[in-house]
Amino acid sequence: MDGGTAHALVAGFFRRGYLCTMEERTARTVSRRWPLISGVTAVTLAVALGLLIFVREKNLPFGFDTAWMEEIVEHRNPVWEAPSLVMNFLGGGWFAVFVVPLVVVVLLLAFRRYAAALYFTVAVLLSVGTVQLLKQSLGRPRPLEILVTSDTGAFPSGHVANAATLAVVLGVILRRGWVWAAGIAYTVLMMLSRTYLGAHWASDTIGGALVGAGVAVIVWAPFALRLERER
Repeated sequence: MDGGTAHALVAGFFRRGYLCTMEERTARTVSRRWPLISGVTAVTLAVALGLLIFVREKNLPFGFDTAWMEEIVEHRNPVWEAPSLVMNFLGGGWFAVFVVPLVVVVLLLAFRRYAAALYFTVAVLLSVGTVQLLKQSLGRPRPLEILVTSDTGAFPSGHVANAATLAVVLGVILRRGWVWAAGIAYTVLMMLSRTYLGAHWASDTIGGALVGAGVAVIVWAPFALRLERER
């Protein structure tokens, strides 16, 4: 067998997937194992938390919910209200629903990250859909101390779910430590701002974080190999 024939056979193996890089083997493992397990676990925990809240008399808050809200109300200050209102704008309404997803998708397409754009779109839509399904099914009342206008259904927090989905998806796509750190910080700040504004109980924000991150990780599984090859 001459060198040209051998090279052609090796190239054919790669094209057919008989040989793959270490990254692709890792991606194959990711697509089959822990994202599905951990993602489903996170969403299941969120649903279980919501059901526990629902079966309590009149959807009453937990003890830590009321204790945290009392602490928030006692220390409310215009200095903290302004950034909380900024987070309220960034994480909900037309800006979060239309502008942010559109900008992210356009940027990913501009860099020819087509699988990443599709992954982002699917994860965001499923996260929003899951949140709305739980909100309408459980119908948890919002705190009386609310400072902003919000829709019905406090559990789970849509703002926090959006933040967590964005953090996980961008972390998976960009694979940079600072992206993960920024995403975690953004999600935590969103959780704090939602309780500060009285839009949610603390348990609502926990549920939102579990749903948002869980859905993003679940959707990662079928896209893992394509994302690795594209990267």
